[in-house]
Amino acid sequence: MKRLFLNKGISVIEVLIAIVILGLIFYITLPEFYKMKENQVLKNTVEDVVSALHTAKSETLASIDSREYGVYFDSNQIIIFKGDIYVIGDLNNNIIEIINPASITNVTLGGVSLSSGELFFDRLSGEPNVTGTITISTENQSKIITISPSGSVSVN
Repeated sequence: MKRLFLNKGISVIEVLIAIVILGLIFYITLPEFYKMKENQVLKNTVEDVVSALHTAKSETLASIDSREYGVYFDSNQIIIFKGDIYVIGDLNNNIIEIINPASITNVTLGGVSLSSGELFFDRLSGEPNVTGTITISTENQSKIITISPSGSVSVN
């Protein structure tokens, strides 16, 4: 009876088995957490682009500062600008950074496909000066945002 009481404790083999089990659990679950993060970043980036387009259109129609507003798309930034031409470094630019692993991989506006591009909205009608698509991608997925002639935005 005394002998059983003294043998309480954890052996090295039991510790190694526990470590192996925890390693397997992490090996199985970590890729799923990465995919969830990637999906969320893609979703947030799409929302940022759609929001920037709506903001530029609404500020144009509201005639804030009696100006047009536009959006410039770059691989890692979305920039809302004042006027009908994007000017780098303008203090009025509203810069929205895109979080990795998402990026804008293609901007097709007015039939021209590039890695960056810009559009602005007409003060009277709210229509964009060009229409087209913006492609946002991660390693495993992509979403296409379509800008129609009326200025409405849809996501595919």
